[in-house]
This record gives sequence, C-alpha cells and structure tokens, in this order.
Amino acid sequence: MKTTQTTHDVHIIGGGLAGSEAAWQLANRGVKVRLSEMRGSGEMTPAHQTDGLAELVCSNSFRSDDDTKNAVGLLHHEMRELDSIVMRAGEVARVPAGSAMAVDRDVFSSEVEKALKEHPNVEVVRERVDQLPEAGLTIVATGPLTAQSLAESIIGTTGQERLAFFDAIAPIVHRDSIDMSKCWIQSRWNKTTEASNEDGDYINCPMTKEQYESFVRGLIEGDKGEFKDWEKDTPYFDGCMPIEVMAERGIETLRYGPMKGVGLDNPFDRTEEHPQGRWPYAVVQLRQDNKLGTLWNMVGFQTKLKYGAQVELFRTIPGLENAEFARLGGLHRNTFLNSPEVLDRQLRLKAAPHIRFAGQVTGCEGYVESSAIGLVAGMMTACELAGEEWKPLPPSTAMGALLSHITGDADAATFQPMNVNFGLFPPLHEVKKKQRKEAYTSRAKADLAQWITETRQVEPA
Repeated sequence: MKTTQTTHDVHIIGGGLAGSEAAWQLANRGVKVRLSEMRGSGEMTPAHQTDGLAELVCSNSFRSDDDTKNAVGLLHHEMRELDSIVMRAGEVARVPAGSAMAVDRDVFSSEVEKALKEHPNVEVVRERVDQLPEAGLTIVATGPLTAQSLAESIIGTTGQERLAFFDAIAPIVHRDSIDMSKCWIQSRWNKTTEASNEDGDYINCPMTKEQYESFVRGLIEGDKGEFKDWEKDTPYFDGCMPIEVMAERGIETLRYGPMKGVGLDNPFDRTEEHPQGRWPYAVVQLRQDNKLGTLWNMVGFQTKLKYGAQVELFRTIPGLENAEFARLGGLHRNTFLNSPEVLDRQLRLKAAPHIRFAGQVTGCEGYVESSAIGLVAGMMTACELAGEEWKPLPPSTAMGALLSHITGDADAATFQPMNVNFGLFPPLHEVKKKQRKEAYTSRAKADLAQWITETRQVEPA
C-alpha cells in the first residue's frame, strides 16, 4: 500500500457506488476525504472491466423509478432529496427503460468520477489497502469482491471465520400473499418458546405423495444458474446446500430433510384415528423472517434455480399459488458481514468503532441499496466529526427500513443480503391491501421531509 502523507478527516476504502456516495456526502459537508480505490493501481477484480469509480459491473438498471408504489423507486426519491451523487449522475446518463431507471454505464461512471475529482474536499488515490486502519475515522465500502488481504484483516477484527462464500439463499414470501385456507401454523411436535407465535413458529404447506414427487422432478429438471470460472473454488456459506442438489441424491432425501412431515398435524386431513390431523406426506415450511411478521422465508429452500423456474415451480406448492416474492433464491459469490452481530446502529464496527462499513458488504443487495447505505454512512460520519448527535432515520422511510434490517431487526443467526421491499417497513394493517403501497410511500415521504427539516441534513453542493 502507498503511504503518501495527506491531510484528510475520513479515509474511505473502496470507490464503488457506496464509497463514492459516502465521499460526496462528506465532502459537501466540509469534510476532507481520502478515497482509496484499488483499481488503477495495477490491481483489478475478476468482475470489473475498467478502473472507473462507481463502475456498474452487472446490469445497467437501477430498477423501478416509480416512487408512489415501489420500494426501490421510493429509495430513489429519498436519495434525490438528500442530494445523492448516484442519482445526479444517473439522470445525466439515463437511457430509455420505461418506468425503470437505466443508465449508460460508461457515462454514469465518468460523471461520478468527474464530480468527485473536481471536488476540493476529495482526494482520489489509486492504492490497495491491505489492513483495516488502527486509528482515524474510516468507511470500508469494498463491495462483494474485497481483496483477500483486506478480507483477512476484517475477519481477524470481527472474529468471523470467513467473508467470501456462496450464499445459496432461500426465497422470501410476502405473508399476505399466502393462502392460509390451505396452510396452517404449527411448530414441529408443538415445541414453542416465549418468542413463538400463538399457534407455533412455522407456516406449513402440506403435500401429497403425488405432489411431492412431481415437485422433486421439477427441482431436478429446472433451469439452473452456472458457476463462473473465478467462482468455482468458493465454498458454500455455512455448508448450506441448494435444495435441488439434495433432490438429486434420491427421491426420498428431502422427505428426511427440510420437507419432512413428521411431528406436524395436518388439520385438513383429520380422521377418527387422528382427530388433530395426520402427518403430511411432505411439507414446505415457512419461517418468519422479520420482526414485523410481513416476510416469511422458505425453510431449507436455498436454490440456484433461475428466477423464472423458481416462480413457476414454487407456485405449485399448496398455499403458494399466488405467492409474491420479496426475494427469490440465488447462488452467487458474495462478501458480506453478519451486520446485526458485528455492527452497531450507526454502521460502526463494534470491535473497532472508528471504522464504519457501507454498501453491499453490510448485507444489502442492489446498486441503489448499496449507494443508499453509503449515503447514510457519510451523513453519520459527518455528524460524528461535528460532535452532533445522530438522529436516526424514521423506520417508515426506505433508508430507515433498510438500515434497521442491516443493523438489528434481522436475525443474526440467519442473516442474508436483502433488497429494499415493503416487507421491511412498519406495517399498515389498517389500510386496504390495494392501497397499501401508496400509503407506505406517502408516509415515508412525509416522515423523511420532517426528518430533513429537523436535522438540517441537506447542504448545498
């Protein structure tokens, strides 16, 4: 690593979307920033094509720009209200994409880099950082392809065994899209705890033998994603196994694994001998995924099936015929912290509170979500430097809901990356379902406007 002396208040490691956004927010608040980016120093990642700041390595889409009925569109609105460089550059680089926001990736990267390089409070340095700094306010925003040396330093500081792995993630379903006339809530063997729901911890979707065998064939025959060459040596997260891999080991494998029906009384199959209901031949279980109870994950259903195949197959499960998915399953190399365990509510590393993390490494998915967490990290750090108390963002806002998920509302034992979605928001049960999305966005806009007024967060560029 280069050791050139410079004067700065905050060191940002990583010049992707989150790091660039954090630098912009800090610089506009009068903070001197050193932005370290590995690319351009003779180093490159397997996924990047250029050394440009904020390079988009996958899609060129920021997804929906509808801020009245869509959670990511609402996030766009909130970032614009807080003078986001990502949203500014996105408008300049925008290309036709209907109601979505898509950009020319080269123009977008150039706009971000130009704005930061021209800012008097930002110094962009092309260097690889191998160790977490022992002192000085730092924001780490190195993304899913963190250099191995720095990853090892993070592992050593956090006490986590590894950061890079395949997170074969399970789908998450919106609770209000599950047909409870075909499912029931119960814990296996009726084992409950003080934290349990009244009737148990799991939603159970029963299957007959015919339904189960057809489902297993669908898993084995369905279209699946392929590994890239540079991903082939990466292990699975916690040894988790995609469900279709288990299915390939034998027709009965899943019935003795995540789809076993023992200990569950199917109320739709009562007999004189079994007045509580007989055990189903097989069962798909869903477990509450957030404290609000609005999202439920499909237990043991980690998968690398392609999205279309997942939706088609999983909607054959009794009770999930009209399921709406907050997240579909996937299998990809990722680098992220167990943030609810190792970060505090201000994204600071509990073991080294002079260091904040931002972007995808914190456990959010998507360009916009990563940028938003970088934006928040920049604002938090500026408050800390100014000796001001940070006033948390309302959890009713998209940024507040996403931040709450990352830093505490999610279960640390099962934490996985998440896109922003309305299932993370405090629920509005009193509002009719057809009007609920508009109600979420209206509430969020009003609450953010009040928060901005109270905190005076937006400063002129």
